[in-house]
Amino acid sequence: MPRVLGVDIPNDKPTYISLQYLYGVGSIVAVEVCRKLNIPTQRRARELSDDDVQRINSMLDNEYKVEGQLRRDTAEHIGRLRSIQCYRGTRHRKNLPCRGQRTRTNARTRKGSKKTVAGKKGVKDARH
Repeated sequence: MPRVLGVDIPNDKPTYISLQYLYGVGSIVAVEVCRKLNIPTQRRARELSDDDVQRINSMLDNEYKVEGQLRRDTAEHIGRLRSIQCYRGTRHRKNLPCRGQRTRTNARTRKGSKKTVAGKKGVKDARH
């Protein structure tokens, strides 16, 4: 398995798909990197020479924000929002959606699995 920026990319897939296993590299960037370095996009990752892998590493490192650098920047941005206690920062802090989605139903990905709340058995009797 070739190792690009500390990540093992799959052998049996074409190069442009294998590069998408890197954080911050999507289909457009992967094809762009292959074109700039004159690497055929359909060449399997196992067929890449050490020189090709080295060139991919240096290009991604110099021209794009990927992997650790991108993760660090994202964490810094979220940390800044938390520290200034803006609306989005408080939503991040509470692990709730911060882009306007409803939370009465849905939002299970952010909120986690359901937490059962005690039933309301005596509510009807209390009203009468």
